[in-house]
Formats: sequence, C-alpha cells, structure tokens
Amino acid sequence: MRNQQTRRVAIVDGVRIPFCRAHTAYAHCSNQDMMTAVLRALVARHGLEGQKLGDVSLGAVIKHTRDFNLARESTLSSGLAPETPAFDIQRACGTSLSATILIGAKIATGLIAAGIAGGTDTISDLPIVYPDAYRTLLLESARGRSFTARLKPWLKLRPKHFKPVLPGVIEPRTKLSMGESMEITAKQWHLTREDQDRLALASHQNAAKAYAEGFYEDLLVEFQGVKRDNNVRSDTSLEKLAQLKPVFDRGPGGTLTAGNSTPLTDGASAVLLCSEDWARERSLPISAYLTYAREAAVDFVGGEGLLMAPAYAVSEMLAQANLALQDFDFYEIHEAFAAQTLATLKAWESDQFCRERLGRDRALGSIDRSKLNVKGGSVAVGHPFAATGTRLVATLAKLLRERGRGRGLISVCTAGGMGVTAILEAA
Repeated sequence: MRNQQTRRVAIVDGVRIPFCRAHTAYAHCSNQDMMTAVLRALVARHGLEGQKLGDVSLGAVIKHTRDFNLARESTLSSGLAPETPAFDIQRACGTSLSATILIGAKIATGLIAAGIAGGTDTISDLPIVYPDAYRTLLLESARGRSFTARLKPWLKLRPKHFKPVLPGVIEPRTKLSMGESMEITAKQWHLTREDQDRLALASHQNAAKAYAEGFYEDLLVEFQGVKRDNNVRSDTSLEKLAQLKPVFDRGPGGTLTAGNSTPLTDGASAVLLCSEDWARERSLPISAYLTYAREAAVDFVGGEGLLMAPAYAVSEMLAQANLALQDFDFYEIHEAFAAQTLATLKAWESDQFCRERLGRDRALGSIDRSKLNVKGGSVAVGHPFAATGTRLVATLAKLLRERGRGRGLISVCTAGGMGVTAILEAA
C-alpha cells in the first residue's frame, strides 16, 4: 500500500470451543457469548491481556439486530486493550476464512502487525421476527403526527400478523435450499449414495481417531461444561448411514441424508495472525504461514452448481502460486455435504470441466484421498456457518507445525454461489 515489500503472514495458532449440535449444550448461548469465550482463551494463552492489536475481524451469518457490532463488543470483553479496533464481516460459510484473508492482507502490506480473525454462529438462538405486514403497520403508526394517525393503522391488525418468520437457508433467486441445490449438483455429477456415505464415514472415523490421539487438546477450550464436539460418531458405519432416508429429495433419486450432510451446529473459532517480527518480539511460536488466497463466484442461477465456486477459486489460486493440485500434503475441504466435496473433486478430475469452465488445457487431476480432512471434516465435527473457516485454518496450521514442512490447501463453499480458498505453508 506504501509501495513497500510485503511481509510474510504468520499464523500463531487457533482456538475454538467444541462444536455442538443445535439446541443441545449451547441452547441458551448467544453468538457474543461463544465468540467472547474463544477470544478470551486465545488472549490468555498468549499473554495478550491489555495489549492493543492492529485489528480484529469477526462475523456471524445469523445475527440478531443487537449484534450489529458483534466483533467490537466481543473484542471489548476479550481481555485485549479497549483501544483494539474490530469490524464485522459476513460471507456466509466463508466468513471466518475471508476474515483471515483480510487480516492477513493488512499484515502483509504493513497496515497492522497483528490481528485476530474468527467467526461464530448459533442456530439455537435464532432471530425470530414478525411478518413484513406487521412491521409496516408498526412503522406506519410510528410515523403518525396525531393520536388518530397513530391509532388508525392498528385497525388493520389481524391474527396473521403474529405468525413468526424464521430465518432460512433458501437462495432468494432460485427459491431452493442449499440441500435441494446440492441434490441437483449430485445428479449432474452422477454421485452415488454409497460414495457420499463413505466420505461421511471417513469424516467421523478421522475425527474420532484425532480425539483418541489427543490432536484436539490444544485446539479446543471447554465451554458450558463441554470438552469435545458432540456430533462425532465413533460407532457409525456404512450400514447405519445406509438406513437414513434422503431429506431434500424424497423420491427414488434422492441421495443426501442427515448422515452425509452437515448438522445444524452452534460454535465459534478464531486464529491469531501476525508478522514474523511481532511474533519474535513476544517469543510466540509460528505454526504456519498464509501464502495465497482466492475468492470466486459462479452463476448458479444460470446453470452452474450453487456450491461449485471453490473448484474455480482453487484453479485460479494454483495458477497464481504456480502449483499443481497434487503439490499439497493436506487438503482441508469443507464438507457442507459429502456430495459437495465429491463434486468438487470430480470436477478437478474432468478434462471437459477444466477446459470449458476453468480455461485449462487439461484436468487438474486427482488428489490423494488419504490426505483429505485427516482429522475429520464438517460432516463429523459440525458446521457453525461463520466459524468453520478458522477451524480449518487452525487445524491445518497445527498439522503443518507437527509435520515441520509442507503445505496445505483450504477450500470452503458458501451460499450465494461463492468459494473461499487459501494455501498455508509450514513455518
């Protein structure tokens, strides 16, 4: 920004509370409650109490109007100096990964030396509102200049005005839910129910193994008496998954079930990023570096799959980094649905898709599946919309730190036909 050489963006580490299925352990917790708990843990871990950071970027997809300044309010309760600025961000399921990219860009360009990125979401504390007709009536009454003018709108009050309106994940332009949209994509890519269930099973098995090995011990902090994600099923099997009925297309062609889709989840996560000098001055360890990132969008109204944007974003990012799809030691691909992950992988393997859609001369090729979501994916761990991105960053940073070398790829699909991707390299 000042025509200066960019700086490396270091990831110290990340923290999250256990992810819990909606309406269970966090049924009475707000976004701010969860986000503040994560920030406090991150601040305490690295002795940042009273310190001023350059910026904090946090977000939530589903928010009450009271959360208009969620990032700043959470930061004020975090233990950081009250002079630490903060701002809200929202890019659906890519929210906290986009926050990471923004904080990273500020560090790289010298605008700040350190910052925190994160996200939170709760389905248990939904904002329930009244219909637009009732809101119109209230506003019309408020605008009245006389008692009669304020009273008159109330004469139109009817029982229907008290029917609550719940938030939904329906795309405004297609009127389809994300699951319904994904069913269409699954059919377009000829994805079988068995393949989806196999990926879901691997997600649970990898997560259960990670817990057994103690991998998550320093990535999670206890909250509300919960010490681990409560959706991980160590005892699930292909036979159990096969018994579940499709939920988005209940006809004979439906393949997406509750077992191979992410559950509605509550939770929060965050990561600490900084320059190398800032970390060195405080004797903080560096787990990994954020080296490349890319965001993309597709015309899902015009025919492309709603959740296929990561296929495009990764292709563009690889071209920028001069890397092949196979040049990675780990792949952290968000499992919104097992079908989404499989469709993305299949797209990269398709010569036709890569030529016609990505502008390449050949397919990107296959990945080594043993490197995919090795500590469990969103199907098992859960998916609080805005918190998933920084969960992936923290997980991958630790994997690279433990390995001591290599690089990893992060890919997140989002509502609205967008994708957010990033590359991390070991310190």
